[in-house]
Amino acid sequence: MLAPVAIACLWYGGVAWIALVAVAAVALAWEWTHMLRLPIEAVATIVLGVSVVVALLLRGAPLQTLVSALFAVVLLHYFWFKRQAPALGVLAIGPPAIALIWVRLGSAGFHNILYLLFIAWASDIGAYLAGRLLGGPRLAPSISPGKTWSGAIGGLLAAGLAGYMAAALAPPTNVYAFALACILGLISQLGDLAESALKRQCGVKDSGALIPGHGGVFVRLDGLLAAATAMGLMAAATGNGVVLWR
Repeated sequence: MLAPVAIACLWYGGVAWIALVAVAAVALAWEWTHMLRLPIEAVATIVLGVSVVVALLLRGAPLQTLVSALFAVVLLHYFWFKRQAPALGVLAIGPPAIALIWVRLGSAGFHNILYLLFIAWASDIGAYLAGRLLGGPRLAPSISPGKTWSGAIGGLLAAGLAGYMAAALAPPTNVYAFALACILGLISQLGDLAESALKRQCGVKDSGALIPGHGGVFVRLDGLLAAATAMGLMAAATGNGVVLWR
């Protein structure tokens, strides 16, 4: 149900896409604060800090300025709360949110982000189906007992195929499109494992209850957050505005 909304906002771009990313960032800040038992004001400060960097982005600030501003926000959170958790929250939420908005602003932004969404969704679905159907040895039993090696491999293959198909919307569709999709799929799975490790560290089963029956917003977006950050770095290296698999 959420996928059509995301694709529609991505298609329209502009305010619609920024608003969707903003809503997700607020939900993630709320769950981060809840999981790590932070003061409630941490929700507002994390969102405000990320919003300042996004505002600089929308005003056309260069990449170096954005990185410096994000670093300043992280330091402010660390010294203000005298704990690492709020600063880590900025790092967990800020870079992917900034990357999703910045990449979409590029001339190839729609195709790049759609490619990313297909990969993240296919990775989750493929891992779940392969793990349920094939079973087998556990991938990381001390972190997430439900994940299997068969699921991880199935998720990677599904991510590669989904990326390959999404790349067809902005040809050429080539081996590089498949390989890049597999890399982003792997990063997505690592993000999933990191979120599972965080929940175990915090002693909670679900990151939150904002999406009933789904384990929280972080559970739905953990892989996308990691892959979006990686895509943002790729776009910075190649020049935002180019189709990344060309």
